[in-house]
Parts: sequence; C-alpha cells; structure tokens
Amino acid sequence: MDGRAVAPAAGTVLNALATGTGSAFAIDLETTATVDLTDDGEIVGEIADQPDADATLIERCAELTIAEYADAAGLDDSDVGARVRTESEVPMAAGLKSSSAAANATVLATLDALAVADAVDRIDACRLGVRAARDAGVTATGAFDDASASMLGGVTVTDNTSDALLARDEVDWWALVYTPPEQAYSADADVSACERIAPMATLVEELALDGRYGEAMTVNGFAFSAALEFSTGPMIDAMPDVDGVSLSGTGPSYVAVGDREPLETVRDRWTDRDGTTRLLQTRTDGTRIR
Repeated sequence: MDGRAVAPAAGTVLNALATGTGSAFAIDLETTATVDLTDDGEIVGEIADQPDADATLIERCAELTIAEYADAAGLDDSDVGARVRTESEVPMAAGLKSSSAAANATVLATLDALAVADAVDRIDACRLGVRAARDAGVTATGAFDDASASMLGGVTVTDNTSDALLARDEVDWWALVYTPPEQAYSADADVSACERIAPMATLVEELALDGRYGEAMTVNGFAFSAALEFSTGPMIDAMPDVDGVSLSGTGPSYVAVGDREPLETVRDRWTDRDGTTRLLQTRTDGTRIR
C-alpha cells in the first residue's frame, strides 16, 4: 500500500510568536511526500538529496497518523511500518514553512496509503502534523497558522495556543519571495524579544481579521524585523509598489504581495541583493493527494 501527496509552502501575514495568534497564506512552492506501508512496524524517513538531514518530523507524522487511523483501515498499528520520502522545492530554514509543508504532505500521503484520506477532515489531518512538529522540536509555536494555510490554501488566521481556525479567506495575489543566502531556524528564534512587541502583533491581528492583509503584513514585517534583528531594507525596496510586504516567519525570507507588474519592478531591485528571488502565485488550494 502506498500513498502520495503534495503540500504548498506559505508566507507570513502575522508571526504567532508574540501572542500565539498567527496568519499565513499558501504560495506555489511544493513539497511532495511518498509513503509506502510495510508490515515490519518500522518507520524510516528520507529527505531527497539530503542524506544527512534529520527526518524526525516526517517519521513522527507517519507514526502518529498510523496510530490514529490504522484501525479505521482495518490494520493493527503495531504491525504497520512505513518508508517515507519527501522531496521539496521549498528551501529549508528560510521562513517559507518548509516543515509545515513536509508535515502536511506526509500526513496526507500516509492517509492515502491507508486508504482513509477521504474520511478524514483536513483540519484534523493538519493538527496531526502540528503535533508531530511540536514533538520533533522544529517549531516554537506549533505553527498551526502556517500548517493550516498549507493544508487548506488561501489565507488563514489561527489561535496557535488552542489550534483553532479563526478565519480563512481566498486571496488573488502574486507573491514575490526574496531569500538571502543564510538560514534561520524557527526553534532558535528569540521568543522573549517577540513577546515584547505583543501590542503591535495585536494590531496586526485586528487588521488581518478585518481582511486588511496587506497592511497587516507590512506592520508585522517592520515589527518582527526589529525584534529578530533582520534588515528592513528589502521591505523599503518594495514599498510603495506592493499591497503588503513582510519578513516571512522568523526569516530570513521576505514576501511581498500584489499585482504582477509592480512585483516585477520590485524583483529588479531585490535581484541586486545576494540570494534568490522568485515570482510566484498564491494558492487557494492546499495539500492534496497526487
């Protein structure tokens, strides 16, 4: 029995580190997971082209999914093993939710292998991946905001302290992503510094819940760039040509959204910087079986 699923990356509207409330939106970079079930009870993960990478997250995703749903598939979870493999367009430790995409793709691919994917609510599947991310120690907040955007598509606003979906909307943007050469791991972020800017995060939350996502992003970007000690230069390069621009996650990537033509102008500025710039579409569909 085998399964396969793809999950999109995401950009940030509101970083959840300050208050526990976060917001993100899906973008057109994908992670693919393939799961082959075995009868040896052993779960082994592999990340394509990265033989030394830590596969704990995807292994834990498969393990939790099997434990939760093997019985519904008519199997004894103690006997079910899995070989899990992910391959990804999403750069790791870049603030583009690579862990959430990998978790979502793995959970849905495992459900597909168990032949129960159609019977499982996508939010419940998302919560399994969030739980695995916490167990694996790859996130400071559980990243339900990032995971829900990747799983459902569109833009989501969530309470990460209770894994509650507060709002979801479909947006019609192009997204420009600038990724500097360095990496930044979410689990290493200075949480105390982020908590000190909670009043700004509360403002961003109000803007996002009012549907003013571009303004929310920009306020978030300036506040969290300061708290996490990232340059605001790329944001200033983008203004006022875009609907919104922010540091994505805990960095180092920046994401701007708006119409294609103005973003192409910003791309010309960002390509003068070291790193990689990508012009992408936002995604209103989320994680899906392939």
